[in-house]
Amino acid sequence: MFSDVIMEQRTTKDTREKVKVPAPAARVFWGDGLDWANLLPRPWAGVEWWNGYELGSWPDVVFALADYQDPTGALHGYCTYIEGEVTPRWYRSAESRDLAVSEEAIKFWASGQAEGQPRH
Repeated sequence: MFSDVIMEQRTTKDTREKVKVPAPAARVFWGDGLDWANLLPRPWAGVEWWNGYELGSWPDVVFALADYQDPTGALHGYCTYIEGEVTPRWYRSAESRDLAVSEEAIKFWASGQAEGQPRH
């Protein structure tokens, strides 16, 4: 499906299945999260807003989302770039992925690392 993308094996967080999914861009040893987001392969895409609020703290904290179809069904990923560290996570359920993104976003908003202000 995505012939130009590196595939990697991961375990889904919600169903604990081993799946082969598209890898996000690896850690960037130059630049910042904006550079990393620009290198994301399909189906990954950087996300700046979540439910009308800022998501992350660009360029140091960047979130990316992906939707992918394997032979068993839909897979939904999210990945964080936090000051150079890249952590992907995959879920079978879009609802489980979205809840995990919301929970992580709330942690950043509560700690003051992200604004958490509504978009105007």
